[in-house]
Amino acid sequence: MDLAQLTQDLETLATETRAALAAAPDVATVEALEVDVLGKKGRLTGVLRGIGGLPADDRPKVGAIANQVRATIEQQIADRRTALGSAELDARIAAETIDVTMPGRPIRRGSLHPSIEAMAEIARIFAQFGFVVYESPEIEDDATNFQALNIPLDHPARDLWDTLYVDMPGHLLRTHTSPGQIHVMRTVKPPIRALLPGRCFRYEAIDASHGSEFFQVEGLMVDEGTTLADLRGLLDEFAHAMFGAGKKTRFRPGYYPFTEPSVAFDVECLVCGGAGCPVCGRSGWLTILGAGMVHPVVLRNGGLDPERYQGFAFGMGPERISMLRHRIGDLRLFLENDVRFLGQFR
Repeated sequence: MDLAQLTQDLETLATETRAALAAAPDVATVEALEVDVLGKKGRLTGVLRGIGGLPADDRPKVGAIANQVRATIEQQIADRRTALGSAELDARIAAETIDVTMPGRPIRRGSLHPSIEAMAEIARIFAQFGFVVYESPEIEDDATNFQALNIPLDHPARDLWDTLYVDMPGHLLRTHTSPGQIHVMRTVKPPIRALLPGRCFRYEAIDASHGSEFFQVEGLMVDEGTTLADLRGLLDEFAHAMFGAGKKTRFRPGYYPFTEPSVAFDVECLVCGGAGCPVCGRSGWLTILGAGMVHPVVLRNGGLDPERYQGFAFGMGPERISMLRHRIGDLRLFLENDVRFLGQFR
């Protein structure tokens, strides 16, 4: 290896590097080329290994040429990196430009579940009469779910609720929201106007009108001198607010172990408004809730004196209310989570 050959190799390296830089399409290619030429194991290092075979007088000459070539290549790499970087930045800015005059992406609107929507509407209506919403636990003990509500262990009324028990002695999934009456009476002094919405559970045969899991809204009013006429007037106002001012209502005798007397509250059929309709059983009426005056035993179990206080209670299913309002024929639709069904209530 002589001086002329090394000098030629350095000039060739500089020429090839210049051409490669000019053809580099992006910054990543430039950086790879930099490692290939100027890295520790790069092509320039390989050329300079031949300096050891030169005469001592020629070594400084080759070193000076090599330093000049390195400086030239480094400058060319820096210039090319800057140029390509600016071009890439300009392209990115152009691609990410937002036209603020364009309409925004539409946001898909959700909706309340029809059961939740019905409970909210029920609460809104009764709030106008001073009723306050309370919560009660979904897991109750037998004493609160049954016994405090005038349903002792051997009472035949227990056959009305096939019960789901839990792995806690004496506890079960509540079969109705009526136990909430006991919690409220034990913690709130009269006058009481309470609304107790929540989920209930029963071991039921599931069909179009029955479910093992459903919502219920319990209402309770306790005060001195409360009468059945107050209950009738309140429920009339509720029915007119929920279904229309022109709808007729009626009381029918009913039975509940925790109320005496007990009534069923009917509203004029929302489909036909009279006889001859298969929806209402051709009677012209639809039952929307059960109600009655709170039994003295229940008042006493709630810590109140039945000689001083009287009250009434009512319970309704929000799914039943939704079925009537929206002409839904199958209770099972409420728990299937079918977005085609739920999307209709936006």
